Amino acid sequence: MRHTREHKDATRQRILESAGRLFKGGGIDGTGIAALMTDAGLTNGAFYKHFASKDDLVAHTLTAQLDAQQEAVDALPPGRSGIEEFVRHYLSTEHRDDISHGCPSAALLDEIGRCSTDAKQSYTDGLTALMDALGARLSPTDPKAARPAVLTAFAMMAGTLQISRALADPVLADELLQRAAAEALNLLNASANQT
Repeated sequence: MRHTREHKDATRQRILESAGRLFKGGGIDGTGIAALMTDAGLTNGAFYKHFASKDDLVAHTLTAQLDAQQEAVDALPPGRSGIEEFVRHYLSTEHRDDISHGCPSAALLDEIGRCSTDAKQSYTDGLTALMDALGARLSPTDPKAARPAVLTAFAMMAGTLQISRALADPVLADELLQRAAAEALNLLNASANQT
C-alpha cells in the first residue's frame, strides 16, 4: 500500500518525537532502534524508510529538538522579560526533574561530543540559531554581538542543570538552581548594558 506524503511526514515526525524523548531519558547509546520503533508504534522495518542509519536519526533528532526549543523561545515575551522567563524556566525544578521533555543540551552533551560529524553539525547549527534568538532579545540590532555572553550563560545553565540532577541532596540541588539563575541573569544583563 502506498502512503501519502502527509502520512510519511507524520510517521517521520512520530519517530523524531520518540527519539527525542527516549534519547534524553535513556541516552543515545542506551536507546536501540527496536525500542524506539516500538515506542513510536511502528515496526523496525519502517525505520529505514525514513532514516539511513541511527547516526542519521540522531542528527535529525537534534535538529528537531533544537528547533522546538527555539520555537519556545520565540513564543516568549520580547526583550529582557523573555530572557528572564527563559532562564527561570530553564533552571527550575520542573525542568530539572523532567529530563525526557527537557533541553537536549543538558540531557545529551556528553554523548553529542562522541557523535558523528553530521550530528555535531546539526547540534552546532541548532544551538547557534537558538543563541542568536536569545541574543536578539538583548541586542535587537546586532544579535551576534550578544552571542558570546548568551552562549556562556547557556553553557553555565546546562552544566548547572546536569549537576543539579546528579546531586543526592535536594536542598543543595534547589539552591544551586536558584543561585545559577541569578548569576546567569546578571551576566546577560551586563552584556545587554554593553551592547
